[in-house]
Amino acid sequence: MDARLIDLIDALPTKLFIGGEWREASDGATVDVLDPATGDVLTSVSSATVDDALAAAAAASGALIEWRRTAPRARSIILRRAFELMVERKEQIALLISAENGKALPDARAEVAYAAEFFRWFSEEAVRLDGSLHVAPSGEYRIVVQREPIGVAVLVTPWNYPAAMATRKIGPALAAGCTVVLKPATDTPLTALVMGALLAEAGVPDGVVNVIPAHRSSQVVDALLHDPIVRKLSFTGSTSVGSTLLRTAADRVLSTSMELGGNAPFVVLEDADLEAAVTGAMIAKMRNGGEACTAANRFYVQEAVADAFGARFAAAMEALKVGPGYEDGVDLGPLVNRAAQSDVESLVHDAVDRGARVLTGGRAPSGAGFFYAPTVLDRVPADARMLHEEIFGPVAPIVRFHDVEEAIEAANASDFGLVSYVYTRDLARGLAVAEQLESGMVGLNRGLVSDPSAPFGGVKLSGLGREGGHEGMLEYTETKYIAANW
Repeated sequence: MDARLIDLIDALPTKLFIGGEWREASDGATVDVLDPATGDVLTSVSSATVDDALAAAAAASGALIEWRRTAPRARSIILRRAFELMVERKEQIALLISAENGKALPDARAEVAYAAEFFRWFSEEAVRLDGSLHVAPSGEYRIVVQREPIGVAVLVTPWNYPAAMATRKIGPALAAGCTVVLKPATDTPLTALVMGALLAEAGVPDGVVNVIPAHRSSQVVDALLHDPIVRKLSFTGSTSVGSTLLRTAADRVLSTSMELGGNAPFVVLEDADLEAAVTGAMIAKMRNGGEACTAANRFYVQEAVADAFGARFAAAMEALKVGPGYEDGVDLGPLVNRAAQSDVESLVHDAVDRGARVLTGGRAPSGAGFFYAPTVLDRVPADARMLHEEIFGPVAPIVRFHDVEEAIEAANASDFGLVSYVYTRDLARGLAVAEQLESGMVGLNRGLVSDPSAPFGGVKLSGLGREGGHEGMLEYTETKYIAANW
């Protein structure tokens, strides 16, 4: 193991963080955390039981009254300090993310910077939880509307952005005055535990933030959602799991925020700046090695420029250096685990069997680790599975089209609607296309849409609610109306 990693791993917290204390699982269970670049065990962390999860919820409930009464400015200062600590420790946190997630260091550093911004943004929003006051139409009384923290929130986060998906939920919850139980993905619990320690150092009171890795995810989350203490669920992950959690949340009519799967179309019109389009395609496809819900999944390229775009795109992909994410100079690390690698292989084989042409890549290299070569496929047929499923890997399928209406129809022919991308030199045309695309977000001549100050979320099977922006904090509030005479 890399010497930097040995020192880093040795200093990490590996126990459950409940009520401000580090404790082992009640049954002593642990779960191994693997290095995706080698398949070797990095370390083991405590794995929460149902009893541990309920203890975390009780700790959050016990801290709730005091935290919701804490002045917004005081909550703001604590979140600002958390932002500063993340910035100070950017390199160590990035190295940790690379080690347990596999992503290349440049991607990991970008994630830490992005993740920290949620603490800064919501430190500013904490003092802006506004309401309203107006006279009733009858003139007989006043209508007072105010926002109150919803209560104890359960946050379930995925492995692909172990820092950012945690801060994107913790930041607004704490800003609104809620307390939280964070259940991170089993593949990447270390970053979440570091976030818990960092928030405690920033001044978050005991019990306000609790972190419980658990390999028995379904049992633990089910118990939390049936606990009367809990009033909110925020989940980021697959649509299939999200649907199951929505059914469970319905038992107690819990407020839910769901950031689910995507199948993002990337539309290149014939008048597009191809250099800019390829640059945007590399960002939209290869950010996080393609393991992102926002990753461009289907490239619809107008026939007149399809050959040129495909050649440039393939050349850019071939230039990427593949290797362990934590090694300097690496552009693309491994996929998170063996199952992810197998899924990508299966999708590529299916497309090629159906007639797709490989422009570059199309294989998993031999040797240790869960790597897959950067891949561009051209003339991918409409019935290929990868056009209907999330690829979640470094594979870009190109589909050619003739007129823009055809591209819009194909882009919208999906049950998902998280994000879309459009490239054209004609701004009016681009906006017209953007308005017709069925997605919660659109990148117009941009390969990146994520921003802590903007509302992130999708339509259709891509989810419910929004994260980021002012809307992100409102997800953790209830609206109270007071009819008043004076």
